[in-house]
Amino acid sequence: MIPQLVTASYRRRNGRWLRLYVPVLPVLLVLSPLLLLVVLGGLVACLVFRVSPVGALRGTGRLLWALPGSRFELEDGQMAVLVSVR
Repeated sequence: MIPQLVTASYRRRNGRWLRLYVPVLPVLLVLSPLLLLVVLGGLVACLVFRVSPVGALRGTGRLLWALPGSRFELEDGQMAVLVSVR
C-alpha cells in the first residue's frame, strides 16, 4: 500500500506545534511530469554505474511499500521536527 498522507510537525519558538498535512496522491499528480524526468535520470544512472534497473526499481518499490506507519523525529535544542507517514 502506498502512503496516503504525510504529516509534518514543526515546533515554533513559543513552544506550539505547527502541523502540515500533505496528501500524497494530489502532490504526486502535480509533480508527475518531473517524476518522468527522475525515472529517466535513474535509468541513465543505472546504466552508468552498471546496476540492474529492474533491481533498482524493485528496491524502490519495497522502500515505498514499507513507508506507511513510519515516524521520523528530529530534536535539537529548541527546534523539533516530526514527520509521520500514514
